[in-house]
Amino acid sequence: MKRAILLLLPATVLLAPLLTSCDSTPRERQEVVSQSARRLDTLADRAADKIKVAGHRAARFDSASKARSRQPLDKAAESTFTNELLGTYATIEQLTPTTIEPAYVQFMQQVRAHRKQWTQRDWDYATAISRRLNAQFRAIRLDIKGRDELHIRALQTEFTALETGRDVKDLGQAVKQP
Repeated sequence: MKRAILLLLPATVLLAPLLTSCDSTPRERQEVVSQSARRLDTLADRAADKIKVAGHRAARFDSASKARSRQPLDKAAESTFTNELLGTYATIEQLTPTTIEPAYVQFMQQVRAHRKQWTQRDWDYATAISRRLNAQFRAIRLDIKGRDELHIRALQTEFTALETGRDVKDLGQAVKQP
């Protein structure tokens, strides 16, 4: 760890012993080197402490996230969320090869519109809806036109990217919090 910090230090800290070597005695140069080494050790210790704290915060965030995901989703809230995100396509199990692509389009339009206000729990509901859409997609995939399937795959990827981006953002905030 200390070696990694050594690489990040400004050149002036590392070159200080060389700059003083012309006008000093070996004993003075030895003292300058010792002082520089102590400064490096102090900086490395501080960096190690910060990394340790960040690791604990990340572990706490992960633990809270796992506990949240173990909580079952409220069926009424999920139904409301499904209606909000899918509108007329809310009956996912009845989607056909011709209606599933517009359902994904509707879903992603709503996700894009609301995602910035969502909590992690809201994302849990959106993910559950996405899983149901994906299950229906797999069930009828062989009857879907190629271009619709390609568009659906792109929308699935976009959803995953948005969800992952939110997770990374929340993790970053959790690590930075005092």
